[in-house]
Amino acid sequence: MLQLMAKNWWALALRGVAAVLFGILALLWPGLTLDVLILVFGAYALVDGIFAIVAAVRAAGRHGRWGALLVEGIVSIVAGVIAVVAPLAAALGFFLLFVAWTILTGVLEIVAAVKLRREIKGEWLLILSGILSILLGIFLAAYPGIGIVTMVWCIGVYAILFGIMMLVLAFRVRKLAPA
Repeated sequence: MLQLMAKNWWALALRGVAAVLFGILALLWPGLTLDVLILVFGAYALVDGIFAIVAAVRAAGRHGRWGALLVEGIVSIVAGVIAVVAPLAAALGFFLLFVAWTILTGVLEIVAAVKLRREIKGEWLLILSGILSILLGIFLAAYPGIGIVTMVWCIGVYAILFGIMMLVLAFRVRKLAPA
C-alpha cells in the first residue's frame, strides 16, 4: 500500500489543495447562505470521494488494502450528491450529514494510519487528521445552536488544517516513490 500511496502522492496533494481552498472560501465569506455552503461542500465531497475511490481501485488492483478508502469515497460521493441535488431540502440534513461525515472520515483515516504504521514514517499526520475530523464532528453535534457563521468558521479552519496535513503527507510519501 505504501508504494501505491507513493506512486499516487499527487491524489493526496489534490485532496489537500481542495480542502485548503474550501477552508479559505469558508473563512473569507462567512455570511454565505446555507444553500451556497451546501453546494460548495457538495462539490468538495464529490471531488474527495472520487479521489478516494480511485485510490481504492488502484489499491485493489495491486492486492492492497482498499476497503476503508472505498467506504470513505462512497460516503463522500453520497454526501456530495445529496448536497448538490437537493440543497434547500438538505439544509437540516446538511448539518447532520456533515457531522456524520467528519466522524466517519476521521475513524477511517485513523484505521488507515494504524494499518500503515509499519510501512510509513509520519503516519501520525493521518492519525492527527482523523482526530481533528472526529473532534469537529463531536463539537458540532454537542453545540448545534452555535450559529451558521461560527459553524462556517469551524468548518473552514478544519478544512485548512486537514488540507495542510494531507499536503504534508503527500510530499512525505512522494519521497518514497521509486524513481
